Amino acid sequence: MVNAAAIAEPRPLDYHCAMARLILLNKPFNVLSQFSSGEPGETLADFVKVPEVYPAGRLDKDSEGLLLLTDDGRLQAEISSPRFKLPKTYLVQVEGIPTEEALKKLRNGVTLNDGPTRPAEAKLIDPPELWERNPPVRFRKSVPDSWISLTITEGRNRQVRRMTAAVGFPTLRLVRWQIGDWTVDGLAPGEWRDAPLSRRRS
Repeated sequence: MVNAAAIAEPRPLDYHCAMARLILLNKPFNVLSQFSSGEPGETLADFVKVPEVYPAGRLDKDSEGLLLLTDDGRLQAEISSPRFKLPKTYLVQVEGIPTEEALKKLRNGVTLNDGPTRPAEAKLIDPPELWERNPPVRFRKSVPDSWISLTITEGRNRQVRRMTAAVGFPTLRLVRWQIGDWTVDGLAPGEWRDAPLSRRRS
């Protein structure tokens, strides 16, 4: 019989890695979250001319916003691992205006085809001041749209889009704004900056 007390809990992320490098990139729409591809189209190599850094996690081609890159394998694994429950905040433009009941379902967790999601933070927000997307979002004139802020601690394939669809409000535009303490604030699409690593996660 396994002694539960003897199982080590995932330790908090240690951001104090003196030799590691962490880059914050505002990934544009329609860009692959990898440095090479056998298909036409832009990749990370078109924007980040830094050797030996790799994405910590991923962001879908049709999503925008914060992507972290690092040259430290352990930091890369810890940022992307759901074991450490690093919160990720998305600004999500959806078709329709979510009801309080729909938001409550997102907060409590919704059941997807690969199982229930963890509880999340979800709220309606005013339209954020963001860069223009290229190409622009296609709207249905007969249906209103709105924005929600959604914070999750997982990273399943297309999870946010599937969550909003599951409660009846399909995603039109998806921008990852924040991962842990790091945000994309101040970065235009395609721009990046180094992030300090002289702090620890509390």
